[in-house]
Amino acid sequence: MSQPVKIMPCMDMQNGRVVKGVHFVDIRDAGDPVECARAYCAAGADELALLDITATVEGRATMLDVVRSVADVTTIPFTVGGGVSDLASAEAILAAGADKVSTSSAAFRKPELIPDMVGALGVDKVTVAIDVDQNGAMPSGYEVYIDGGRTATGADAIEWAKRVDGYGVKCILPTSKAGDGARTGYDLPVIKAIKDAVSADVVASGGAGELEHFVEAVEAGATVLLAASVFHFGMIKISELKDYLRTAGVPVC
Repeated sequence: MSQPVKIMPCMDMQNGRVVKGVHFVDIRDAGDPVECARAYCAAGADELALLDITATVEGRATMLDVVRSVADVTTIPFTVGGGVSDLASAEAILAAGADKVSTSSAAFRKPELIPDMVGALGVDKVTVAIDVDQNGAMPSGYEVYIDGGRTATGADAIEWAKRVDGYGVKCILPTSKAGDGARTGYDLPVIKAIKDAVSADVVASGGAGELEHFVEAVEAGATVLLAASVFHFGMIKISELKDYLRTAGVPVC
């Protein structure tokens, strides 16, 4: 591998606070988003993700005041997702200071939104997130979920990833529902299957708990390593992770 991998702490947000759950439920508080963002920038993170995890199911837009406050203290690129339901909401998030937007449920329900956003905002501004869970009835063994992991779609995750890639998206962010917050390791087969099927960068998300999990994700094809609870609760320091990756022969930013 020649492309340096990026470390991306993910701040799931609910009611203006950073939270973290397990399997998308059992939510606990993890701090103030502005303080978390400031700390992650100082700690050497390469990018940040800010996901308003209840915006879609509550039928509202992302909290733009929080995006503005985070933008004021953030010195690295940050992606905002949750409630990105149309082009106007994506434009509002970028205008509030975000560098990229991430869309998931709306993109699945209205696939034409993806090329619309890529065309209007630029290919580097759009990430498509795909929540997945294992389902043996699917051709690939993985099913797409929407609405924050609450709603099964009956769609094959790898086929959806191929369609997303066909719209020119440069970054796809699959999150394993089974792995989310469990700290038992990333779902490596789905990372590898998506990476083998697309030309976009693939973000590893859902399940990091040990240093070796990050190396496994890189070996499966991920070039962005996203994690939440291990960073929020101080179990792994970003500097420690980067040193570990370098020792394992993985180039880092």
